[in-house]
Amino acid sequence: MNPKEPSVAFDQAHAANYDQRFAKLAAMRDALHLLTSAVFADLPADARILCVGAGTGAELIHLAQKFPQWQFTAVEPSSPMLEVCRRKSKECGITHRCVFHEGYLDSLPPSAAFDAATSLLVSQFILSPDARADFFRTIAERLRPGGYLVTADLASDTASASYQSLLDVWIRLMRETGSAPEQLEKMRVAYGRDVAVLPLEQVSSIITAGGFEIPVLFLQTCLIHAWYTKRNPTFTQS
Repeated sequence: MNPKEPSVAFDQAHAANYDQRFAKLAAMRDALHLLTSAVFADLPADARILCVGAGTGAELIHLAQKFPQWQFTAVEPSSPMLEVCRRKSKECGITHRCVFHEGYLDSLPPSAAFDAATSLLVSQFILSPDARADFFRTIAERLRPGGYLVTADLASDTASASYQSLLDVWIRLMRETGSAPEQLEKMRVAYGRDVAVLPLEQVSSIITAGGFEIPVLFLQTCLIHAWYTKRNPTFTQS
């Protein structure tokens, strides 16, 4: 395992039920995908897109259906999640435009630079700010100069009253996923301990330290915040 990248265990049962579990929250996902496609809309007709932590492939499939000539590389360390992604891609008839890589970015074979990348609800699992910046740096290294990044994570100032209020709303939202009351309480405790829920300004600084321009916040759905940015022209690979 690369210590600079998140490790989240998803077994076969969890992966198989993942999409169904969060189906009632689809409006939040769809809003993010719609705006992501708008951010990327002026990319070349044959753009190459890197999906980091692709999961079951939701954003990949959305973008592939909207932009029929784009090529995709899905990077996902969980074999069961990647298998769901592969199966769904086959059902949509897009596998010929996809590369599926089980693992992390450090083990992805060298390739031509990507035009854009996505990293959705991934970096929040990296607790060290320096390691989190390194994670974004590994993405920047794969992008062409000026290449886009769309990233989304849970973010808030956990010491603020607004966070406590939003967290209460978030827990109510998670009830829609069928989580048991004891799971919801564990979730409440885990945020800030097992998940790096940080103030927006700090997340922005971490992304910038990873080789990107100052990111633009373009969406908030409760605790989820999404930014877009470009690889900094002054970025140099290590």
